[in-house]
Amino acid sequence: MSLPDCFARPGDAPGALPLVLLDRAGLAAWSAGQPEAVRTWLQACGFDGQPGAPLLVPGADGRPAFALAGIGDVADPLSVAHLPSQLPPGNYRLDPGSPLRPDPGRLLLGWGLGGYRFRRYLGDRDRAPARLLPEPVAADSEAAAVLAACLRVRDLVNTPTEHMGPDELEATALEIARTHGARARVFRGDELLANGFPAIHAVGRASHRAPRLLELEWGEPGHPRLALVGKGVCFDTGGLDLKPAEGMRNMKKDMGGAAHALALAELVMTRRLPVHLQLLLPLVENAVGPNAFRPGEVLATRKGISVEVDNTDAEGRLVLCDALAYAAESAPDLLLDFATLTGAARIALGPDLPALYSNDDGVAQAWLAAGDAERDPLWRMPLWRPYLTYLRSGIADLANSGASRMAGSITAALFLDRFVPEGQTWAHVDVYAWNDSDRPGKPAGGEAQGLRAAFAMLKARYPTG
Repeated sequence: MSLPDCFARPGDAPGALPLVLLDRAGLAAWSAGQPEAVRTWLQACGFDGQPGAPLLVPGADGRPAFALAGIGDVADPLSVAHLPSQLPPGNYRLDPGSPLRPDPGRLLLGWGLGGYRFRRYLGDRDRAPARLLPEPVAADSEAAAVLAACLRVRDLVNTPTEHMGPDELEATALEIARTHGARARVFRGDELLANGFPAIHAVGRASHRAPRLLELEWGEPGHPRLALVGKGVCFDTGGLDLKPAEGMRNMKKDMGGAAHALALAELVMTRRLPVHLQLLLPLVENAVGPNAFRPGEVLATRKGISVEVDNTDAEGRLVLCDALAYAAESAPDLLLDFATLTGAARIALGPDLPALYSNDDGVAQAWLAAGDAERDPLWRMPLWRPYLTYLRSGIADLANSGASRMAGSITAALFLDRFVPEGQTWAHVDVYAWNDSDRPGKPAGGEAQGLRAAFAMLKARYPTG
């Protein structure tokens, strides 16, 4: 598997500078075994082993002999994510005598997340990252596939809608399908109406780019069926309930749920989990035009539940409801959906914690436990069904929104729950898919959240043998 450019190649090994990792607690013991010149250098530079301040240590000839870096939790991939940008450009390899030796896969994952930059539109002004020579066991490992999935999400979300609309996202999915021998079909434009997806069509019909539902299937029919659904609103103006400029600025990321579902599907196929996979991506633009769907209209849905449009900016749940109903018709063993669904989830939990909803305690606990183990956290929120009263309509079975500002993320999840049959195991993640600012391993822009945890959960549920 090809690694990004923050990794050195095996041919670069002779010139790679040794990298020593330690923490504050181990600094004294390590330095006690070093030559006096090294101890003097550390003292003169004020190096105290804190994360975030790597140091080059010179040899007798004045040239760098090795690099020294403090890190935190050795099990957290992001503990090394500051190093690609804070070490001077060049090639590095983990020193065999390093006091701290992270798992090779986690070291690769953290370095790759830290070394990522979205460079599609940049010239040569971007600083080259420090490059790590990964251990051979990590270079072609599961960690490399997980890293590729995370970077896939970042690239898709960061790409402006001009170059990542429904057409381009469909093309990306079809290319992945061809790579893995998956079967794919697309319901596009009026085909949505002819095949029973009226809500998806209504949301996307005002755009010059036709709405569509992409379906991908992979795996043996005898294996447990896994259905993945991702909200693919490639740009969200809010529709006729137009967003203000501030709210619209980053709406290229409103296909972040589709990016997560697609990357997770690719990861499942790459690692060949024993499942019969179905991926469903409703791909639309919520645009303004003469035939845009309007507040007060009543929409049909695949499940036969009529929905009054209270707010055209609550469109994500409308495209998801048709896709969820379709996925459930095959009675999958597990149905998961990802969506950048509500600002209310961010108000409740902030940007770093995706909101997890599930009608199955076992699935929820397994996903949360995987998040803890992978340092990819989520937070479970309740499907508090009394709040369905906030979505009451006087003329339809359900409204897509309501006048109350209370419990916005919960009511969105409850809306989706109405389209999942009784007894169908299901989990929904309301994800931000974005970093508002640069932090080690989390550059500003698109972000994969809950994805590593999701794969760890699926791997445990569907072991390869």
